[in-house]
Amino acid sequence: MWLRENPVLQRELIVNLRTPRAFLLLLFFQLVLSAVVLIAYPRDAKVVGGDAAKKLVDFFLAGQFILTSLMAPSFAAGTITGEKERKTYEMLLASPLSPTRIVLGKLIASLTHLFVLMIASLPIIMLCLPLGGVSPLELLITYPALLCALIFFGSVSILCSSYFKRTSASLVVSYLILLPMLLLGFLLWRLLALDPAIRLPGIAIASGLLLVASFTCLGVAARRLLYPPDVGSQGSEVVDLEKEQQEAVGLVLQRDQFPDRLFAPPRRKTLMQDGANPVYDKEIHAELFSQGTLMLRLVIQISMLLAIPLMAFLLFFRTSLSSWYMEYVAIFNILVAPVFTAGSISSERERQTLDLLLTTTIAPLQILWGKWLAGFRVSFVLTAFLFWPVFLAFLLNPDLSRNWPSVLAYMAIILISATFNSVLALLCSTLFRRTSVSMMYTYAILLLLYLGPIAIWYLISSFSRVAAAESWQWLGAGSPLAAIQAVPFGETFSAAGQTRSRSGNLPLLITYFAVTASMIAAMVMAMISLFRDRWRLTGHD
Repeated sequence: MWLRENPVLQRELIVNLRTPRAFLLLLFFQLVLSAVVLIAYPRDAKVVGGDAAKKLVDFFLAGQFILTSLMAPSFAAGTITGEKERKTYEMLLASPLSPTRIVLGKLIASLTHLFVLMIASLPIIMLCLPLGGVSPLELLITYPALLCALIFFGSVSILCSSYFKRTSASLVVSYLILLPMLLLGFLLWRLLALDPAIRLPGIAIASGLLLVASFTCLGVAARRLLYPPDVGSQGSEVVDLEKEQQEAVGLVLQRDQFPDRLFAPPRRKTLMQDGANPVYDKEIHAELFSQGTLMLRLVIQISMLLAIPLMAFLLFFRTSLSSWYMEYVAIFNILVAPVFTAGSISSERERQTLDLLLTTTIAPLQILWGKWLAGFRVSFVLTAFLFWPVFLAFLLNPDLSRNWPSVLAYMAIILISATFNSVLALLCSTLFRRTSVSMMYTYAILLLLYLGPIAIWYLISSFSRVAAAESWQWLGAGSPLAAIQAVPFGETFSAAGQTRSRSGNLPLLITYFAVTASMIAAMVMAMISLFRDRWRLTGHD
């Protein structure tokens, strides 16, 4: 009764699984996993029980865990917020369905496609069993554990979806909560691999804990649907910011004070100045924060909570690994940049105001500049909050003071990558009609462009017998993560008196700046061309 006669589940399955995107995603996923096994498969493995098979299976399962976990929020974070955006939320709550059935239907429907992807990979991993070293019992326990992790990631995303009114806010908060857990899960997998005696019991215990946490998240989400605080004919589409500040728990944004006004300026109470960009003024003062500041407050608190231990360890105690902190800053910007820009144009289509905007006297470049600058300002200021530990360490740590050119190079990489992320999100918002689709494609492109080359290089350097594995580093010429590692870093002194240094790769670093600047220019020219042919944007013949 909970599943077979659940109209929410049936409707969501039909919508999700009968689209060309579902088939293409399954095809792409299978091709990627097949390529991984093909590249890493040992050509000369004749001895049963070799370490090559164990290493291959561990890499395969860990990669599948990371891929499916990263995709889970994109499928589940918009399940309830999508109802709110389509104005069908109250109709769903007024139906005879219980909140538990609604939540379960949303969860199963959003994760069914990922379940299919995971089960479809079983024939590929079975090819590694003849090599030995891996028992079928490990797969029988590991795959249910992967499913439990996927259910947990989806449950957290649905919980976030029940608290926000926009899919973009739900998505970014879901990623900020789940990424540390994803890293902890990966580290736990690596630690359990060191001792085969406790590996299977450890995986079973972790799976049970994930299920308990999943049921807790789903119970909270169902209770919120049972007593919804955000419905009613008396409700307003725009949040009362003064009332929200009075009721806020934790961080409170003072939009008329520094530094809050840098990314959340107060509403305008005076007339605009002559020559000001009306698009930028409307976006930065009203549009970006019309749904409240809950998402901003959560983003700031979670990011700073994660940054403090990383800052203390990497910038003061292990200065030679300071590049890892800068990669954390780059990944943070990858998460927040699409949120404030991916809906710039698509939201105009959804509100059916794009035709009105295009018939004004505002030039296309002025529209694009205003939309981009409003989103970039907020995302970059949020990212810049993570720079203060760098300045503090620069003043207190002599190792960083001596390497000031490297610190400047780090900041330049963050700046140009943040610009690229926002421009790409604006381009996707121009091309796609829905904000959720625009944001999903933005994240997919960024993951493929930034993490794909690094994964390929690691795969080839770890499993292939290619002599010059360093040559594959050039695949990351467009990735800021690879560029940060390519920055030369001089000698640093540890407490034991040992010195460490990193020669870096200056040609790769210069190539990154050139490639990224070229891609930014190409995307800007493409958007200007689309705005000049205005019928392409509106979809009219």
